[in-house]
Amino acid sequence: MALSGAPGCRAGERGPRWRRPWKLLALGLLSASSVLAAAPGAGAMSREEKRRLGNQVLEMFDHAYSNYMEHAYPADELMPLTCRGRVRGQEPSRGDVDDALGKFSLTLIDTLDTLVVLNKTKEFEEAVKKVIKDVNLDNDIVVSVFETNIRVLGGLLGGHSVAIMLKEKGEYMQWYSGELLHMAKELGYKLLPAFNTTSGLPYPRVNLKFGVRHPEARTGTETDTCTACAGTLILEFAALSRFTGTSIFEEYARKALDFIWEKRQRSSNLVGVTINIHTGDWVRKDSGVGAGIDSYYEYLLKAYVLLGDDSFLERFNTHYDAIMRYISQPPLLLDVHIHKPMLNARTWMDSLLAFFPGLQVLKGDIRPAIETHEMLYQVIKKHNFLPEAFTTDFRVHWAQHPLRPEFAESTYFLYKATGDPYYLEVGKTLIENLNKYARVPCGFAAMKDVRTGSHEDRMDSFFLAEMFKYLYLLFADKEDMIFDIEDYIFTTEAHLLPLWLSTTNQTISKKNTSTEYTELDDSNFDWTCPNTQILFPNDPMFAQSIREPLKNVVDKSCPRGISRAEESLGSGPKPPLRARDFMASNPEHLEILKKMGVSLIHLKDGRVQLVQHAVQAASSLDAEDGLRFMQEMIELSSQQQKEQQLPPRAVQIVSHPFFGRVVLTAGPAQFGMDLSKHKAGTRGFVATIKPYNGCSEITNPEAVKEKIALMQRGQCMFAEKARNIQKAGAIGGIVIDDNEGSSSDTAPLFQMAGDGKNTDDITIPMLFLFNKEGNIILDAIREYEAVEVLLSDKAKDRATIFKDLEMENMDQKSSESDSHKPNSEEAPSEPQDAGAVSEEPEGGEESSAVGDPDPLSPASTASASVPMADEDPHASGPAEESAPEPACTPGDSQPQEQNTQTEASSKAHWDSKVQPMESILADWNEDIEAFEMMEKDEL
Repeated sequence: MALSGAPGCRAGERGPRWRRPWKLLALGLLSASSVLAAAPGAGAMSREEKRRLGNQVLEMFDHAYSNYMEHAYPADELMPLTCRGRVRGQEPSRGDVDDALGKFSLTLIDTLDTLVVLNKTKEFEEAVKKVIKDVNLDNDIVVSVFETNIRVLGGLLGGHSVAIMLKEKGEYMQWYSGELLHMAKELGYKLLPAFNTTSGLPYPRVNLKFGVRHPEARTGTETDTCTACAGTLILEFAALSRFTGTSIFEEYARKALDFIWEKRQRSSNLVGVTINIHTGDWVRKDSGVGAGIDSYYEYLLKAYVLLGDDSFLERFNTHYDAIMRYISQPPLLLDVHIHKPMLNARTWMDSLLAFFPGLQVLKGDIRPAIETHEMLYQVIKKHNFLPEAFTTDFRVHWAQHPLRPEFAESTYFLYKATGDPYYLEVGKTLIENLNKYARVPCGFAAMKDVRTGSHEDRMDSFFLAEMFKYLYLLFADKEDMIFDIEDYIFTTEAHLLPLWLSTTNQTISKKNTSTEYTELDDSNFDWTCPNTQILFPNDPMFAQSIREPLKNVVDKSCPRGISRAEESLGSGPKPPLRARDFMASNPEHLEILKKMGVSLIHLKDGRVQLVQHAVQAASSLDAEDGLRFMQEMIELSSQQQKEQQLPPRAVQIVSHPFFGRVVLTAGPAQFGMDLSKHKAGTRGFVATIKPYNGCSEITNPEAVKEKIALMQRGQCMFAEKARNIQKAGAIGGIVIDDNEGSSSDTAPLFQMAGDGKNTDDITIPMLFLFNKEGNIILDAIREYEAVEVLLSDKAKDRATIFKDLEMENMDQKSSESDSHKPNSEEAPSEPQDAGAVSEEPEGGEESSAVGDPDPLSPASTASASVPMADEDPHASGPAEESAPEPACTPGDSQPQEQNTQTEASSKAHWDSKVQPMESILADWNEDIEAFEMMEKDEL
């Protein structure tokens, strides 16, 4: 059935004649429900099951509402864990969250029209009488303009709307004379002082008794407000003006909306999160559809539906085009920078964006609504609730969940739009989770941590105002309602405003002609009534085909590849390659780059250079994708460098002949042991693993056990390497870059990320060395065989290292076995040998008696001071004789080897015999000269 055939709607018409069909679209597309209701295999829910679930919602509401009235009223909110009311000033402050509380029985006012939707008309009548009798709006208290508008003013107006409806029906509320509207008007006047700014944007807070600038107001010094705070007023304020005939409220709200529109970023058509209320400058320049902006977009579209002003629809369409161009990365919705919209501003999403699929249904854009909703549902199935914020790989970012209703709202709209019984099952899951995890004896408690199931002593008013309303409507049939829900539009707090306000007490305002609107290719929705042949293709499995590729999205480590339905499902071509998904080792990605005219060049220092030649692209569209990819990559690289908050770590070679003088700059890992919390670090001998890439089970575990494993970068995730070496018994790991010649001198700090899964099982430290630094260790192994290193957050002074070595030497002497080399018995045991190095089973190191470190020794930092020959880091054989050595040449070390060994051997072994001081100093002087010479060569 096509909505364009609805009475009173003609293709191409504008203005008031849109009201009825737009109402059908905005409030559920009920006439389209039959399109998919009988989808084969959809598992339609029986009428009895729907009724059972509807009754369960009623019981849950009674549990929450009765406990509020019994234990909390007249307080603003219920504290369900302690069974008492939350009164501002009597409980510890929660910061901005408490700005919603104004000592005006918030939860009762916010719940008024919910009582009528749930057919609790007697309770509604009693509640209205309590509000009229008990609520005082003249309190000396500072409240949020935004929260007070949507919850209290909206609650009073919603209550008034259904009160006059019931009165007209002749059974209830016959005594009602507009008392709630009078209270709403009183509150409206109390909010108006907040608009006393040059821009017309309201202050974020107002004192209900003293306004803003009064000496006793305790507010009015703020300079910033959020976009949603200033842009989510038009529905309530316009309704107040239309109900009362007092135009000032609608005029102030329109002025605020006009100012935000004028301040949008003109090239991207996006708005920021926070704006200066005096200058109009954007304070926070990131843009998304979640917290801080969400309801601004919602109110532009709904203001058109309620008020019939074309300019609101034009503005919404302009913003929506920008959202779908930059922010929407199906199924994700990621914040971007308004001036650089190709650059993601953060790598996580907040739960408030869950309203957006519902708004897309109102817009008529069903496909992305289904995609994003399904992604959110998969997150809920994993954590039982939607965390306040979660990352792009679906890990918990903020673990709280204050029982927000936005996901239930979108579920309701999608069900009404598609008729797909799948969404009834989603609603059933929400009901079960609320009862199983959030229900407590005195109501429903917010989740403090969705991972642990811990509760918070909190039940916000919006839980009663919105959650039960949407859940009940989801399962209710038309005959279950005592009024026609299609005659109303929902505010952002789900309060009901009648659509007939569009023709009542209209405020005459000239259309903004100073602004040119962006021409959009949006012909399906701009000026014609939506056609269900576009919204719902003649495929009964339409919604399911979109959801199917997203079924396992949360369990995958990388969200790429699930952004849209694959070509095999007949949903069109794959989306272009995004910079965040690109992997230089992926042949498919390289082929896509080639198609876009982008060349990839590996630089000697390990960096990758990208160059685009548009003329080499396969088509003009590919060239455009290539340009966008290049911009993304540049901005992503810059962002990643800024986001790398972990400081560099240190790999310090502590064995002979380095003794801590060589410190290699190492990149940290986002998993494993945090070396900043383990000041002693991890010290051990290094061992090269087999296979060298560490991507499968280690085949030489006996060589790796109790050692620090060396491995090469590439072919698998860093976390996988860590797990493999940890299983083999390694006490730490060093990943060496496989890009020949890369160095920490020229490349930015590299930080090893996890694999998108839980990495708590990795307990050993992991560090990353660029190729040049890694070769220093590899060459040291070839020269000295036994090389001991210290992994730490920062380099240790050599006196500390020597002290640690002496302590270990003393501890090990008592446990030395007869299997050691015969001449090891000659090692003296005098405690004054402070610098002695203990013998190791695998060819002990040369022991040295040193009191204080050589003051002439350079304070060797970073790896760049010791250049190595350009060798293949994969090589395991001995180094070429012509290669420069890190400290001593083979000719230097061989005589020492002959003097200390008593048995012929093909390998060099060092005993623990103490050398004369002169010999040690001679060695060190040679080392110093070698280092200095190499530094000159490097320069």
